[in-house]
Amino acid sequence: MAQMPSHPNAVAPHAYAVYDGAKMGKATLFVSPRMRVGLNCFLPGQEHPLHAHAGLDKLYLVLEGSGVFLLEGRELPMRAGELLVAPEGIPHGIRNTGQEKLLVLAVLAPGPS
Repeated sequence: MAQMPSHPNAVAPHAYAVYDGAKMGKATLFVSPRMRVGLNCFLPGQEHPLHAHAGLDKLYLVLEGSGVFLLEGRELPMRAGELLVAPEGIPHGIRNTGQEKLLVLAVLAPGPS
């Protein structure tokens, strides 16, 4: 597993992806009191169940693969190049419904403590 990159530098997120057969993999690319940038890495069938954050917003950007964004009462198809913003308090999650790996960039602001 690669260490968190140093910044400021250009980063190839795929090089930091961590996949785990037992659960969604995670990797942190940057963290400060103002923002956290990480990767959520899903094998087929894996998911990050509905959850919500108090005091921060989250942005998901799909880097590769496909699946669904989970929102309270809804599932929205997702594929590479699409993003979802989950404002504070909105239940959200992700499920890999595809046959390939799913790699999602996650940005949280402000950075969680």
